[in-house]
Amino acid sequence: MHLQLMIEKVKLRIDLYLNYRKNQKWFKEFHHLFENQKGLEIGGPSLIFQEDILNVYELAKTVDGVNFSSNTVWEGEIKDNVYKYAENKTGTQFILDGTDLNQIHDNSYDFLLSSHNLEHIANPLKAVEEWVRVLKKGGALVLILPDKRYTFDINRPYTKFDHILDDFRNNVDEYDLTHIDEILKLHDLRRDNGAPKDIDKFRERCEKNFDNRCLHHHVFSTDLLAEIYNHFDLEILGQKFIEPVHKVIIGRKR
Repeated sequence: MHLQLMIEKVKLRIDLYLNYRKNQKWFKEFHHLFENQKGLEIGGPSLIFQEDILNVYELAKTVDGVNFSSNTVWEGEIKDNVYKYAENKTGTQFILDGTDLNQIHDNSYDFLLSSHNLEHIANPLKAVEEWVRVLKKGGALVLILPDKRYTFDINRPYTKFDHILDDFRNNVDEYDLTHIDEILKLHDLRRDNGAPKDIDKFRERCEKNFDNRCLHHHVFSTDLLAEIYNHFDLEILGQKFIEPVHKVIIGRKR
């Protein structure tokens, strides 16, 4: 029995390594989109872009950053306009809402990154419209969203494109709490290490979402991500699931 367990563990490690190498090889096809290029990241910095698979920080010439506040749950207090995205690598830090990059000119960046950020935005199409605006023609848009199967959204239904299109047409803002009842009913608190486990305290945090931005307003399927890219006439270059929870989509502005 002990020997069988050891064999299973070795097989698992081999599978993980082979999958890692496969994902690394997949992303290498896109290195030219980032090598010595200027990028913008919404809601970072993100550990995933420091890793060997999606090593964008290593490839890029520079990366600037956008955070919605000078004090966030994820980054703590942001004291200056320096965006330190990797060891010995810095860009400019903007304090802007992801749906309104008013300090940034059109066609300013060669690529734009957003990791585990779009689900926190009440009006995702308004955000992506802004992100496409600041991209140069031919610039790459990389979105990473959580796969609900491995997160606290596991019990929630996938969002339909028509729903986020209605939000866009109605100019829904970041005060929106449309999904709070669904979240309170279906959010799996056991899987959410950062949330209060007391339901009343969790509700209180949800109700203060404009200040903390912790809610996942929408749940993104692979098809929904493709529909968003098609809506903005972005050329989809690739989609991939990367362990443990990441849905990755890469596209290019035509």
